[in-house]
Amino acid sequence: MNSYAVFLRGINVGGINIKMADLKDALKSRPFSNVLTLLASGNVVLASELDTAGVKQEFEACLREAFGYDAWVVVLTAGRVSALVDACPYPPDDASTHTYLTLASDEAALSELYESGSALDGVELTLLGPEAIAWLAPTGGTLESPFSKLSAKAKYKAATTTRNLRTMVKVRDAAAGI
Repeated sequence: MNSYAVFLRGINVGGINIKMADLKDALKSRPFSNVLTLLASGNVVLASELDTAGVKQEFEACLREAFGYDAWVVVLTAGRVSALVDACPYPPDDASTHTYLTLASDEAALSELYESGSALDGVELTLLGPEAIAWLAPTGGTLESPFSKLSAKAKYKAATTTRNLRTMVKVRDAAAGI
């Protein structure tokens, strides 16, 4: 049995509202156990005999069938979440900045995003691996930051999602307990 973290893209924003209790109930019919939802922004930890690709396929099918929307998720092993948190060179937050990790299910999309983001003036990015970029945003200005605007483009929608480093630490800690 493997432990996974599943990061949902775009729920509880833009009209797609899913209660975490309803999500947990929907997942009961799938090959998952020890399902735990974290926060209301679409973070789930679970155990499964499936591999990462299988968890992604089953999870997305469940979301489409139960909630009727074109769902995308990024699935990482619990060990990989821990390694990404440990590899992040930035602090969880300080008075002037917030640290984010953009996660991807498509290495090519993340690579393109990293290259495009690296070309922006005043943007500090660190490629943590083939599935994650760490970046900083000014406190109170995350959505207006150049990298946030870049990563929000429609072409990245199906492959990426972003989480604050504090959230990633909570997910890491919860996944370790499964």
